[in-house]
Amino acid sequence: MSQQTALGPAGVSGRGDLAAYARLAKLDIYDYYLGLLVVWALLASAVRWKPQTLGLLALTLVAEVVVVAAMVGFDDVTGYRDGSDAANYGSDAARRRLARKPLVAGTLTEAQALRFSWAATVLGSALWAAVVALAPHRPVWAVVLAAVCVAASVQYSWGLKISYRGFQELFLIGLGVGWTLVPYGLLTGGASGFVIMQAVLFGSGPMLFGLYSNTNDADGDRAAGRITVATLVSAPAHRVFVAAMTGAQVVLVAGATVTGVAPWWFAVAMVPLVAMRLAQLVIGFRGDILRARRIAIHAHRVTVVLLVAADLTAGALS
Repeated sequence: MSQQTALGPAGVSGRGDLAAYARLAKLDIYDYYLGLLVVWALLASAVRWKPQTLGLLALTLVAEVVVVAAMVGFDDVTGYRDGSDAANYGSDAARRRLARKPLVAGTLTEAQALRFSWAATVLGSALWAAVVALAPHRPVWAVVLAAVCVAASVQYSWGLKISYRGFQELFLIGLGVGWTLVPYGLLTGGASGFVIMQAVLFGSGPMLFGLYSNTNDADGDRAAGRITVATLVSAPAHRVFVAAMTGAQVVLVAGATVTGVAPWWFAVAMVPLVAMRLAQLVIGFRGDILRARRIAIHAHRVTVVLLVAADLTAGALS
């Protein structure tokens, strides 16, 4: 009996319908795409509503969605092959929605997932090339960073298998930083300290909720040979690491305000974020990792709302 038949629910064939492909692409996880809202709010009011600006942001959104579809598609194939997805999702399917892993659930075949991922890789690369070609500015750093983000995304769990080589946490924050700085740089030609600070703050959000996933998945990842901080250190040491990364967000906000990189009121505007981060730490330390992860996801989305509001306010006051 094949692995897919054994793991898939009774009576389900790998027919590959649109819903299964949507789950493979993880279209319900849109957190990286929210950075474009921050980019839009950071733009000068004279630029923000230009049709060319909105058009480029829309094209960038499509390019990001397609590249992420390739990334998570390859990730699912790798996780299916090494058994880590079956180990990490099969034991808690009710809370982690086994259907989100269509290979393990048996709603897609490995061949279908691979074809989808390669097609998304080609299309996503072409779309990013179009974004760069149509941009009003093309600073070298933004073009190079865009290429690095695309290449690293596709090889997150495939090719170089970045997430298996000990660079997962760095990738999770780096992609968010890159996908904030690149479109801003292509639209304006540069990036101030205030913009860079917000890119780092935004990028740290996916990294933080990824840390809670890694905590929950440590045993399965370790068995599959996936190197993360959670697989290398003890559970108490990883809790300290999570706390340190959470504290770094708070320090970033406070430091930007104290040094004048951000307006004096910026730290006050971010107080709701600090409260949510403290709540997720307490809940996570008490052992409810998946609930802490959900709070971390919501905290990231609240961060976006707060940054957009702060940027619009800063623009109105300038």
